[in-house]
Amino acid sequence: MKLNYRQIESFVKTPDKAARVILVYGPDAGLAGERVKTMGKTVVADLSDPFNAVTLTTDKLTEDPALLADEAGAISMMGGDRLILIKDATDKLTVLLKTYLENPSNHALVLLQAGELGPRSTLRILCEKAKNAAAVPCYVEDERDLSRYIRETLQAENIGIDRDAVQWLAANISGDRGKVRSELEKLIVYKGAEKTPISINDVTQACGAAGAQDFDNLVYAVAGRNTAEALNAYTTLIAEGVNFVTILRTLQNHFRRLYLVKSRIAGGEDEDQALGKLTPPIFFKIMPAFKAQTRSWSLPALEQTLARLTTLEAQCKQTGMPVETLCAQAILSISATRAAA
Repeated sequence: MKLNYRQIESFVKTPDKAARVILVYGPDAGLAGERVKTMGKTVVADLSDPFNAVTLTTDKLTEDPALLADEAGAISMMGGDRLILIKDATDKLTVLLKTYLENPSNHALVLLQAGELGPRSTLRILCEKAKNAAAVPCYVEDERDLSRYIRETLQAENIGIDRDAVQWLAANISGDRGKVRSELEKLIVYKGAEKTPISINDVTQACGAAGAQDFDNLVYAVAGRNTAEALNAYTTLIAEGVNFVTILRTLQNHFRRLYLVKSRIAGGEDEDQALGKLTPPIFFKIMPAFKAQTRSWSLPALEQTLARLTTLEAQCKQTGMPVETLCAQAILSISATRAAA
């Protein structure tokens, strides 16, 4: 079964019992890991349970295809259902899983964790179309989703947070969900037993020094035509192991917001009106820079940049392409674009 955006969160919390195989895939490895863990715990309380949980790999199953059916059919000595987690799943497993889905175990959930899988992936197609399987995508979250996640995570710890602090966090710790959670855990420790709501000063003190502003540095340097700073921010993100898809989509999101504001102004709205409609709103400390970039970019230039970033993402997903070099060249070129007259 193929899940739409609105179905994903509820499915993850309470997986459909009809789905005996669930594929979790996408460029956000941290988010994929969280969702695998959440769904896995609906079967076993401890994912390392030696009796009711087992972890396999594509290579193991390629060498011994019968291993999947053996594990799924095994009866636990302690009773209860079993969890079979398959890491680094690829299209090599499609035939095996298609056969398995013809007669799957009702007492075992098979969870597959994969990286980015394109729409032509045979494994993804199988899980989207089979009535007894499901595919859960994990794409880089936008600021609105992150704002919700930040509030929910802190609320679970009985910690409040000011609105401008949420805005700063959502804009500055976007990317891999694992990194986001790490920054929130750091913030919770920083706050300690203090019961006052988290302020903008708290988040900049706890998270600002750890590179949380690297994405902000990148997008504002690129759109601000500061080539040296843009390349430096890009190098820092790559060194931290940030996925290229995360970098490209962060840039796309920034230029999309510039394009949206520029279009509204061209349609007759004044600048403040157009900016006020952005969701989430621009953090007040970077508002001057955003306004300056809106004024300096023409609509045709913004359209060309968005088209280039979309094409670049598709190119980077092709096997054998020099991803880091292509991204660096694009950042160099975009940041060198001439300002609108």
